[in-house]
Amino acid sequence: MAKFSDKRMGKEVGSADVYATPHTMSGSTVNVTNAIPTVTGAKLMDELDMSVGGYSKGNCPPVNRNGEQTMRGYGAATKGIKTRGPMA
Repeated sequence: MAKFSDKRMGKEVGSADVYATPHTMSGSTVNVTNAIPTVTGAKLMDELDMSVGGYSKGNCPPVNRNGEQTMRGYGAATKGIKTRGPMA
């Protein structure tokens, strides 16, 4: 028996059986259990750069003070987004 959709005002309100199961463009099924890796415990704390009261762990990338950098907040920039020279 055919499955019909039940659209009302442009939205699907029927049963979830009308939808196809998650799949790739080639038709194979998709398994999402390992799509997002979860890191817990001490490994996560090594990657975080937490700061408390102005003190940081210090695992930030070094600051390039004299080279070319990408400017922050360049939403409506018309002349480019790169800065050159000492910035701090």
